[in-house]
Amino acid sequence: MTNSVPSFRLVACLLNISEARNKGIVESVANAAINFPSKSKSLKCSSTVLNIFSDYDYNRSVITIAAPVENIEESVFRACQVAYREIDLGKHTGGHPRLGSVDLIPIHTITTSVSLADCGNIALNLGRRLVSNIKGTSVFLFGHADQPLVRGLVERRKAVNWYYGQHGMDFSRVGWDLGTPPSQRYGCTGVGAIPYVTNCNVTIDSQDLGLGREIASAIRASSPGGLAGVQSMAFKHEGRVEIACNVEASKVVLT
Repeated sequence: MTNSVPSFRLVACLLNISEARNKGIVESVANAAINFPSKSKSLKCSSTVLNIFSDYDYNRSVITIAAPVENIEESVFRACQVAYREIDLGKHTGGHPRLGSVDLIPIHTITTSVSLADCGNIALNLGRRLVSNIKGTSVFLFGHADQPLVRGLVERRKAVNWYYGQHGMDFSRVGWDLGTPPSQRYGCTGVGAIPYVTNCNVTIDSQDLGLGREIASAIRASSPGGLAGVQSMAFKHEGRVEIACNVEASKVVLT
């Protein structure tokens, strides 16, 4: 006798929001992602929040949401509704670059039965839904949501001036793909689909940001002799310098 094991089609979103100092706002965004009826026939749980990481100095939180493929769009949309309502980017200050009150919405496949192309379709639908339902918001696309070019997150961030995002910036020089021109209230949100990434931040015992940038440049994958799959930046953080790294999962396995 063989046991029938359901084949789950699961995806994740590492939702980046520009808030870490108001715990109530961060928790309300996370709660919005999970409290709705599930469309999945095999799972009673609509979605789950696996982790919330908040950095006070950066004033940035990453909420890790996992859900069946048919639920992820609704889960992330509901979380974004609350984040857009509660976070006024015009009042935001923090040590990390950002362009949006909801800054980044990457959709990742976490089971082989879901392709990056599937995630790209979800991300594109989500981006269109956000700008249609939340007036004044704008979106730039990356990865498999950016059709037909499929440009990576780093390339798209450079193109829309994300790396210069800070308090009081001029949003008239920020690029976007969907919605209205970026505003001080909401900024511009990156929405896309890429292989899963792991965040690995390392603090060095120095206040020399130039040294940090040299280290970040040396280890990133795009540099000669750099580490495969690594994207890295250096920031001032709590009186020292932090090397912030995204380590991308193997493309061989996930595409």
